[in-house]
Amino acid sequence: MRLAVVVLASRTPSETGVVEIRARELGRWLGLSVSRVRHAVVPGLRRSGVVDVETLAGEFGEDWGLTCRVLPMWEAQDKVGHPLRLMKPELATLLRLLEALMAPGWAHRDGRVTPAGLLGARTGHGAAADRLALLLLVLEAGETGRVRLCGGRVDKRYGRPVATLARLLGRSLSQAERVLERLEGVGLVERPRRQTVSGMRHVARLVVPAVAAAHRGRQGSAGVADDHVVGDLAGTAWPGEGSTPPKKPQASEVHEADGTGDGDLATTTSLHTDHSSVADASSEVTGGLGFSGYADSGSCDRPEYACAHEDQAVKASVAVSQRALGGDSPLRGENQGESPGGGLPTGGSGSRSRLTVVDRARGQQQQQQRVANLGDLRLQIALAPVAYLWGQLRRGQQAVAVRAVERALGDLSGIVEAKAAPGVLAARLADRLKEVGGEALVRDPMGWLLGRGLVQRPACPDLRCDDGIRLDSGTGCPTCANIVHIRRALRAQVASRVEAEMQGSDPAARRAETERRLRDETALDEQRAQVRRARTAREVEQRQQAIARRRALEEGAELARRQAPCADCGLPGSAGLCPGCSYRRRTEELVREAIDLAVAARVDLLDADAVDELTQQCEADTRALLHLACERACGPDADPAWAAFTAPEVAQQIRDERRAAALRRLLGSQEAVAEADAAYEACLRLRGRGSESAAEEAADAAGRRTAELLLRQRLGELHAARRRAAAAPFAAGRVLADAAA
Repeated sequence: MRLAVVVLASRTPSETGVVEIRARELGRWLGLSVSRVRHAVVPGLRRSGVVDVETLAGEFGEDWGLTCRVLPMWEAQDKVGHPLRLMKPELATLLRLLEALMAPGWAHRDGRVTPAGLLGARTGHGAAADRLALLLLVLEAGETGRVRLCGGRVDKRYGRPVATLARLLGRSLSQAERVLERLEGVGLVERPRRQTVSGMRHVARLVVPAVAAAHRGRQGSAGVADDHVVGDLAGTAWPGEGSTPPKKPQASEVHEADGTGDGDLATTTSLHTDHSSVADASSEVTGGLGFSGYADSGSCDRPEYACAHEDQAVKASVAVSQRALGGDSPLRGENQGESPGGGLPTGGSGSRSRLTVVDRARGQQQQQQRVANLGDLRLQIALAPVAYLWGQLRRGQQAVAVRAVERALGDLSGIVEAKAAPGVLAARLADRLKEVGGEALVRDPMGWLLGRGLVQRPACPDLRCDDGIRLDSGTGCPTCANIVHIRRALRAQVASRVEAEMQGSDPAARRAETERRLRDETALDEQRAQVRRARTAREVEQRQQAIARRRALEEGAELARRQAPCADCGLPGSAGLCPGCSYRRRTEELVREAIDLAVAARVDLLDADAVDELTQQCEADTRALLHLACERACGPDADPAWAAFTAPEVAQQIRDERRAAALRRLLGSQEAVAEADAAYEACLRLRGRGSESAAEEAADAAGRRTAELLLRQRLGELHAARRRAAAAPFAAGRVLADAAA
């Protein structure tokens, strides 16, 4: 999935943002079969939510053409400075790199042949993993082909190169070892070891020979473009001299000479932890003392050579905000400016802080690592502006602060979308830092976070307001603006009345009178607000009392219902009906339904005598069948309660069987047959010859619907006939009484 997303991103046109590719062509890029792409890759991309995929069906209904949008890149098109807002040259560079590594190769119409990439011919099991591993190693390799090895403790059975690849791929050590062995087997990766004085071989390095060869070809050309594809891509994909190092190096970079004699790790200590990248010697420190805190004399009003660390703390939030906006993204290839005097990059506020590019990147990376250990991405985003303060907290304080941040995120999730809550909280922390003047001026980080940084400060009754800003939209709060407008209108009215009453008086006296009347109006408004609050409190109390009374009545009625005796057997505390009587009632209902179904489908409903006779016969048969089935299910000497519990299930089964039998009988009626024939003919006319199976299905469905309708009609007629028969004796008696009178 990761490799498919990268391939689609590299092939995305900068004009439209939508890539069109065939499933077979995507499989050639991934080293997979077209069937694997259709049945595994395309559904996986849809489930991931990262790529929007629309398919074009082929001749046999298969996914033939794909129209894909990489959603993060699509959403970043309108965000200036976003790291995924790639320009056309950047997309071309990414595509050329992938073509050099894994392009399947093409034959053009004019006879030209584009050769395949380094892994273009690799297909089958593990091909996608090998391609992704080679891509990650190339991106992590330096100009000499050396790959930064991960720090920390690793398993000695596998070694540090395998651990580095495992962390890059996000796989286990055994899987990474197999991938590395396959790449090493085809000569794309090497693990050289230096022979030591004792005769034992030292720890292995990880080298990508193609990267080293490409850079040697670029250096040898002395500015002339190389025709080799890999050389061209290596010259554009890797930062050149003067550019900033990567933001997240996988391991410490060890300085090595261009020669082969002293470039091994044997001359250095064993890697034990992750460090920032080490800058090569360049003209940036020429004329200085050679370290990051150097500043020219008189460049600031602080003690000499002491302003670097302090300014770094003050500008930490600004640096994090610029990094969040993508202004210093490695994908954009932007370098820091250089000062004309000492060759050092200067900050945006004059020459108060003069840090080298490497030290500036190291400071940002250390601040980012302070919050990267939290694990939760939402917490990392929210605490990014205060990373420097977070590093000053103890472990227990960090645990308390994490809970406070989670509560703040929970409160914001009820106002804005859950995925936008971390960004809103980060913006709030950045604004709070701007108020105090920077992180270096915060003396108590814990108290500042809990009492000022994370606290929402609404300036009006609107719960979405925070310092006059709407949290859901990020714009000014209209309620606050309305309050300000009302207060200004009140001041204008009072000033106009005072001006009309005190014409020709001293301006100071008029201002004093205006302020006095404004205070009186404010006090009067406060009294009115207190009256309104008191009235609202009384209304709320009355509503609560009414709710309590209604709840008490409902509880009393529920208690009386639960204590009511059974209506059939008189058992006390049965809530009106005990379980045994409830089962018997349910059984009687099902037995009556079964009898009605049998009578309605088998007798002429206009003949009252036949209806009564068949009803009595069916009732006797149904009750006998029910008794026999219950004895068979529970046994002759079963508990009466168990028999009463089993009787509804048996009666329901009998009712369902009678209903199915009645429907089968009515399926052969003239109405059902005529409806089925009409549906069959209509389907043939609509679809033409050759669709007999579909026509038969339509006819069967129409017949079933007609049978169900006829059964409902006959049941209604049966109930009406029984009501007429029951009302006949009363009508006859009334006629006789009238005649006698």
